[in-house]
Parts: sequence; structure tokens; C-alpha cells
Amino acid sequence: MRGIAGTCELTMMRRVGIEEEFLIVDNVDGHAVPLGEVLDSLSDDDGLSSEMKQEQIETCTLPRTNLEELAQDITRRRLSADATARFVGARSVALATSPLPVRSTATPGQRYERMIERFGLTAVEQLTCGCHVHVEVESDEEGVAILDRIRIWLPVLMALTSNSPFSNGVDTGYASYRSQAWNRWPTAGPCEIFGSAQAYHAQVEEILGSGVLLDKGQIYFDARLSHRHPTVEIRVGDVCLHADDAVLLAALVRGLAETASRDWRRGKEPAPVSALQLRLASWQAGRFGLGAELIDPQTNQPRPAFEVVMALLEHIQPVLGEQGELSAVEFLLFQLLARGTGADRQRTAFANTGSLCGVIADAVKVSSLPATLLRDVADPSLLTSKQNS
Repeated sequence: MRGIAGTCELTMMRRVGIEEEFLIVDNVDGHAVPLGEVLDSLSDDDGLSSEMKQEQIETCTLPRTNLEELAQDITRRRLSADATARFVGARSVALATSPLPVRSTATPGQRYERMIERFGLTAVEQLTCGCHVHVEVESDEEGVAILDRIRIWLPVLMALTSNSPFSNGVDTGYASYRSQAWNRWPTAGPCEIFGSAQAYHAQVEEILGSGVLLDKGQIYFDARLSHRHPTVEIRVGDVCLHADDAVLLAALVRGLAETASRDWRRGKEPAPVSALQLRLASWQAGRFGLGAELIDPQTNQPRPAFEVVMALLEHIQPVLGEQGELSAVEFLLFQLLARGTGADRQRTAFANTGSLCGVIADAVKVSSLPATLLRDVADPSLLTSKQNS
């Protein structure tokens, strides 16, 4: 998360930033093309960088307290990535997996070469694009308290962002096949409750001491303390097809983080849900998205997806209301529920065109649409904070 360094003193609202990974596809036929390093070298945008595979590019927003400014950042980064790709006959598209068959190419470098050597086919085949949200914290102790308390809601975020039904030429049957592919890494997935920063760091050191991983960067927990910034990093989301959904994800994550911190300070213990139960909930969310039941994190029982999403909104509603974001989040959330997820849009595009190339062409168009700037739906405090910033 660029722009956050050193010890942070929290203001009224936590700063939040987003990293989005995009697939690079040929402008004519939609096949993934290995141009990541080329785009990185051509771009003058310091928020654009290459990733593990040459067929993808990553963008990174500035840390923001204001959702409107974050929406503008997301839009600007998306347009910048796509404009740079168009310069070399390609497009940047918000797809979490490649609908068409692809043999991905590792980006040159010692670390990536070691990853391919160590992890074999898992690394060779890994070409997935996620959306990672960073929210600032005042200490590792607060950060771990947040991780322990938001973990039960992460499968719901996965369902909301599901955007990878097609992979390598087939309909996978999943709303988020990226979650299946990503969970092949040895540390990916949910964790048990840590209880303290000391316990978290001890767990990380024990994992590193096993010799399985190359470095701390491969601690691929669904949510983790960043080892570079004073943030918690939530990593369960597919890259969102719609920019508005990325803004929504950031707002939901920040609401969850602030709610969790307040619960911790009041002495409220985290829900005692096992990592195995959360893995089941994540599988259900990745398989069906919002198209079937989700596992209710408060009862561990199946429940209609809409009701579980409403339970999430109710859980963070006090914080959203206090911070002037409730109307904006409600607008973005009900918009998503009305039109469907990225996975829904992809399957509709396939039904309409009968072609995976048609799916990609539609996704290219949608990915470039600007995020709603929230002026018509946001509380006045949002606009005031922007004018005073």
C-alpha cells in the first residue's frame, strides 16, 4: 500500500487502499499475452507494476480515507493500465482467470524462478488475478485482533467479488475458480484464531522455519498483517469486473476492521469458528457466489445468500453510519445484488454470444467503465472531507 510508512496515528477514519491484478489479453482474439514487463517499462504510472506471470499487471491505489477519492484512483489506475496495453495491441481486463486456454509465462527474476522450481505445476499453472485490500492499523496487536474477528465474514466477501467462472476454455462450475486455484499454495486459506500479535508472529516464524516457503511474501493467509506496511491485508477477493465493486469491497473491509477493533477494545472475544468450518464456508462461496446459499458465519448453517449479505451489512452498519458511508455502501451493495456478480455477467455474456471471446470482449468493455463517484448517493460528510483534504 503505497504512501503509508512508519508508525501511523489513526485519524477518525482508517485509510484504505487496493491492489488490483488484471489479465493482459490480445486486442483481437482475447488470448492472454505475456506483456507484463513491457507494460511496466512503458508506463509512467508508479501505481502500475508487473507480477509473477507476464500475462498480468498489477495496479495500486494511494491510501485514502474518502471513498470518492478511492473510486477516482481505481478508475484512473484501470484506465492507465488499459491505455498502456492498447499501445502494444493488447487490453487490460478485470478477469480473475483466463477464459481461453493459456500457457502462462513466468516473469524473469530469481525469486519467480525459485518459486517455479519449488512449487512445480502449482506455480507453473498459477495465473489468477485478485483484489487485495489494505486497511491501516495502529499496531500489530490491533491488527491481529482485527484478523481474529473479521475471519468469519471473509467467505461473504469472496462471494460478492466472485469473477472467475471460466478457466482455460471451460466453464469450471465455480463462481470463483480463482479461489480453487489459489488455495493450492501451502499457506493459502483461513487461519485459526491467533489471540495475540506474539502468537501470530510465532506462527509465521514456525512456518518459515519449516523451509517450505521462500520468504514472508509467501504467507498467503486469507487475511494477514502486511510485512511491508502498518496494515491488515485482506486477500480473498477476485479482481472485480466492475470498478464500483472494488470500491464496495474496500468500504466493507474498512467497516469490518473498525467494527472488529471496537469489539476488541470492549473485550468482546472473536467467534470461536474453526478454520475447517471457514474452509467449508469459503468453498461454498467460491462454488456458488451469490447464486445459492452461503454459510451463515453467526450460526454455521446454510442460509440464503441475500440474508447472509444483509447480516454483514447489519454487523457494520453502526460504523458506516457514524462515518457517513452507509448510504454510499447501500447503493453500491444493492446495485451489485441487482445486476449480479462478475461471474454472473460472464455467464450471461457467454449465453448471449456463445463464445468465450465474446465473454472477454464484454469484460474489456465493463472493466474500463469509471466507478460511480458517489456524489448523488453519498452523505455530505464524504464530500466535505474531500473538500477539506
